[in-house]
Amino acid sequence: MKVVIIGTGIIGLTLAKELLDNGCYVTIIEKEPTVGVHASGRNSGVLHSGIYYPKDTLKAAFCTDGKPLLKAFCETYNVDIDQCGKVLVTKTKDELAGIELLYQRGTENGIKVERLSKSALEMKDPFAKTVGEALWIEETAVFDSKEILKRLIDYVKEHQNGTVLFNESFKSRIDDTSIQTNNQKLGYDLLINCAGGYADKIAHKFDVAHHLKLIPFKGIYKKLNKNIAKKVNHHIYPVPDLENPFLGVHFTKSISGDVYVGPTAIPAFGAENYGIFENLGIESLNILAKDAILFLTNEKFRRVALTEPKRYIHKFFYDEARRLVQELNPTDLEASSKIGIRPQLVNWKTKELVMDFSIEKKENHIHILNAISPAFTCCFAFAKHVIKNYLD
Repeated sequence: MKVVIIGTGIIGLTLAKELLDNGCYVTIIEKEPTVGVHASGRNSGVLHSGIYYPKDTLKAAFCTDGKPLLKAFCETYNVDIDQCGKVLVTKTKDELAGIELLYQRGTENGIKVERLSKSALEMKDPFAKTVGEALWIEETAVFDSKEILKRLIDYVKEHQNGTVLFNESFKSRIDDTSIQTNNQKLGYDLLINCAGGYADKIAHKFDVAHHLKLIPFKGIYKKLNKNIAKKVNHHIYPVPDLENPFLGVHFTKSISGDVYVGPTAIPAFGAENYGIFENLGIESLNILAKDAILFLTNEKFRRVALTEPKRYIHKFFYDEARRLVQELNPTDLEASSKIGIRPQLVNWKTKELVMDFSIEKKENHIHILNAISPAFTCCFAFAKHVIKNYLD
C-alpha cells in the first residue's frame, strides 16, 4: 500500500514508522524545511500518567498503552528520559473535591497515585505548597521531545520504503487517489492528514468534518531562575478545571534541568501567531469572529477568555505561580522564548470544545483532527489504534 502522510509532527511520524513496519510504502510531506518547527517541537516533553482523563476516553486508553511504548522507544534509541514524578497541589480548600476525583480517575486508569497530607508533601517536596491534600504520581517523567522527533524522522528517511519531502505543502485534492502540492502531483492508495493546526482546513477540502473547526490558543512560558530551579525536584501542577482542556500555570522540569513556568492559554490569531503581530492575515479575522461567537455561546470558552489574557501581565502570572510553591519572588521568573500554539477543536454545531482525540475517516483518507496533549505520551498507542481500526 502506498501511503501519503501530511505533517511531520509526532503523530505523523509515529504513524509513518508503524506503517513502514507493516510493509507499506510511506511518503511524508512537511511544509517546513525541517522537523519540529511547530507544536511537536515546542512540546514540554512531559510523559503524562493519564490521571486527568475519564476511563472511557481515547486519551486515557492511549496513555495507558502509550507510556511503556514511549519509554521503550527512548531506551532503544538512547533518548534521555527522567522519571522525576509529579505532585498535584491545591490552592484552595474548594479544590479538595478535585483531588478526590483525580485520585479516583487515577485508580480507575491503573495509575499508581498516592495521597499526601500537607506534612507528607513537605517531606516529599519541600518546595511545593498545598492548602490541603496533594497527590504524588511517581510515573510522570520528562524526555527530550526534539530528540524523539529526530530519531523518528531518521527512521523514515533511512527505511527503504520511506520518503520525506520537506518544503512540500498540500495545496489541493486532485481526485480520489492524488493531491497537488506546491511542487508536484502525489499519488496514494491512502492519505493521512496529520497537519496539526491546519488539519481541519485540509479535512474540509476532502468533504469531511465541516462541523469541526480548530481554534488556536497561545501558550507563553517563563523560565525559573537557575538558583531557584535547583530546588524543584518534581513537576508541580495545580488541580485543573477539568471542564477545560488547559491545565493552568505549573512548574515543569526539562530534561536539561531548566524549569519552565506556565503556560498561558490565550486565544491566538493564527496557527503560527507566536509573536504579537507574527503571521497575521485574513484568517486572523476569521479566527477573531469565531472567538467572538464562542465567547457569546460557550460558558467554558468565555471563562478561559476572561481569565487567561491577564496572565500576559507579569504580576498576574507570578501570583498564579506563587500559590503553588513555598517561596518565589517576581524576579525569579525570567523571560523565555518558549512559546507554543495549541489548536483546540470545536464542534461548531454545538459550540462545544472537543475534549478527546478526534479521528475521521472517509473512503481512502483519514484525518487526525484533535491530536493535542497528551498526544506525545500517546503517540505510539495512537498510531497502532489508527492502523488497527481505520485501515481496511
